[in-house]
Amino acid sequence: MEKLQLDLQYFSGEKTEKATPKKREDSRKKGQVAKSQDVNTALLLFAVFLMMFVVGGFLRDRFTSLYRHTFQEYITWEVTEQTVHQMLLQVTMEMALTTAPLMGAAIVAGLAANFLQIGFLFTGEPLKMDLKKLNPIQGAKKIFAARALVELLKSLLKIGFIGTVTFTVLWMRRGDLLEMSQKSVESAVSFFGQTTVIMGLAASLLLLLLSSIDYIYQRYDYEKNIRMSKQDLKDEHKNIEGDPQIKSKIKERQRQMSQQRMMSEVPEADVVITNPTHFAIAIKYDEEKAQAPYVVAKGVDYVALKIKEIAHTNDVTTVENRPLARALYEQSEIDQPIGEEFYQAVAEILAYVYKLQKKA
Repeated sequence: MEKLQLDLQYFSGEKTEKATPKKREDSRKKGQVAKSQDVNTALLLFAVFLMMFVVGGFLRDRFTSLYRHTFQEYITWEVTEQTVHQMLLQVTMEMALTTAPLMGAAIVAGLAANFLQIGFLFTGEPLKMDLKKLNPIQGAKKIFAARALVELLKSLLKIGFIGTVTFTVLWMRRGDLLEMSQKSVESAVSFFGQTTVIMGLAASLLLLLLSSIDYIYQRYDYEKNIRMSKQDLKDEHKNIEGDPQIKSKIKERQRQMSQQRMMSEVPEADVVITNPTHFAIAIKYDEEKAQAPYVVAKGVDYVALKIKEIAHTNDVTTVENRPLARALYEQSEIDQPIGEEFYQAVAEILAYVYKLQKKA
């Protein structure tokens, strides 16, 4: 029964297997990673409000200076092209310097949030044009998909929790809030600034908690989406290792080419030592190529027969020596010198062959 279920999973293509490292790497290159956007948002908000808490005095002084220049100095300037340009330039510089700490904190938080979740990753795959994304049918399916319902639930939870936190902070400070009509403008601005920062920090901390839960869900959903079927695993293995049939054909072709090259060397051999029927080893001695005789071809059965036929056709001497032929076949390699233990026996055979050739 269990085997039947496994067979059904295999043929149905059901994705039941964990993704392989190669599958994960391919998905990562396409920009498909486990990432929660809520983590980015929460960390960014927390960093910005924390920076506002740290540099609140600096921001107050910068904005006060800007208002003072606006209503005490700029308002008295004569409106000309030059004065307007100068005023815009000064205001822009003031705003850039004022917001620089907040912008820097936001950039660092955004980079840190991405690095903590997915590490360093740069890919342009998600930016490529994909006409499938414009398909209204697929878009409608996404709207009513389970993922869309999860995102809706998350949004409702975030709104509810942030609203609750905001109301709680205001309710805790309701006494000071009701007394604002009796306070100075500076005290009112300070109170609302502090209240805003407290609400922001509390909301961002709550969002961090929610985003950690969302990240766990995103990891689960990611692992589910990159699962592989047994056929996928088999195909990937083929792509990595190569199709066994193709590899077998390549090896066969290499063997044939090697055999053809070997056979072309037989006519240049000095002697062919045979078994006489099962083994054939073609030997050549060339002082310029090697210090000892070396094997130019060897074979058994059918290949041995072909070597002897080529030797006979090209008047290469054939010498029968059963133990030597077997030993040379087992212990010698093509294009390699023979072992020292064969020097004496092969030298005697070569001397005999050279003597025959001299007589001829």
